Amino acid sequence: MERIARLDPQMRAWRHGFHRHPELGFDLPWTSERVAGLLESFGLEVHRGIGGCGVVGVLQRGNGTRSIGIRADMDALPITEDTGLDHASEITGQMHACGHDGHMTMALGAAMLLAEEGAFSGRAVFVSQPNEEHGEGAAAMIADGLFERFGIDEIYGAHNIPGLPVGQFATRAGPITASEALFEIEVSARGGHAALPHMGVDAITVGAQIVGALQTIVSRKLDPAQNGVVSVTEFSTDGRRNVLPGHATLRGDARALTPETNAGIEAAMRQLVEGICTAHGVSATVSYETIFPPTINAPGPVAEAVATADDLGISIDGACAPKLFSEDFAHMAARVPGCFVLMGNGTDGRHARPLHSSDYEFNDAALAPGAVFWARLVERRLARDSR
Repeated sequence: MERIARLDPQMRAWRHGFHRHPELGFDLPWTSERVAGLLESFGLEVHRGIGGCGVVGVLQRGNGTRSIGIRADMDALPITEDTGLDHASEITGQMHACGHDGHMTMALGAAMLLAEEGAFSGRAVFVSQPNEEHGEGAAAMIADGLFERFGIDEIYGAHNIPGLPVGQFATRAGPITASEALFEIEVSARGGHAALPHMGVDAITVGAQIVGALQTIVSRKLDPAQNGVVSVTEFSTDGRRNVLPGHATLRGDARALTPETNAGIEAAMRQLVEGICTAHGVSATVSYETIFPPTINAPGPVAEAVATADDLGISIDGACAPKLFSEDFAHMAARVPGCFVLMGNGTDGRHARPLHSSDYEFNDAALAPGAVFWARLVERRLARDSR
């Protein structure tokens, strides 16, 4: 804790720098180079350009052969910041509104602590991932040989949670975040004059019935013990004044905590759309694409995360309720045993604002607990006498 007290001002400065320079998707030239430069300055072996612009820092100690991965996400969001902070975004229309600036900084703090005097034998692998927000960065790094090249045996990741007090953590074995599927329904009817609806089939009427029916999937077609969400987020037609539309497009988002629930939502959606359209004598197409799988925590890494928090006197709920947001870390946890941890961001003001809000702010007070947690986790998992 003495080391972290000395490092805390540096971490705050790093985070504020990341916050001023938010970058999107795979276009992270400043961010990825800043991360790589800091890791190199700590003495880590740094690999650039993994999965496009991902960065991997490797710290080897002793003759241990096991590798523990710590993953942080680097990308920001296309949101105009409204915080008024001295370190507010300097790029119009782009903002670290999800706290990835803090996630990077906590991992960097842990890397510096371990590089200075880490007591372990093995390999700590710090994975800095692009394009988490669109669910493409993890897959890109995996396709570029992330696990084969660096021999990662276990992977850990975290996300800040507004509304949870700073210094409190949460995790669970099994599903911890949901899958996300994007759907699009195209209704092809027969438009006509608004005064003569009987001479056509109004696509709005059919589409509206579909919207209502989709809300019965979770309430009536899923087992009540299965969690799911189906949301229609767009409804557009080619109708005009006095013109009934012949085409309607519905787009939306579905969440589920298991692949089986996700498959059930898709099957029910296709059945409902077909039935409604058949009743009206029109046709429709349904596309359903799962972007994020659910994040499934392995029991062993969860137990280690809980034990690490206990070692440090950090309050942790080891059997928290799962969350219905989605996380690109899921792809990594599907490759090797993994654990995703939720870390408190605070309960007041901007720190309690929802993620992706223009006035959200990552809480600097969360940096020290996060960095110490990662460093101690690596030391536990790569203890010199471990097998």
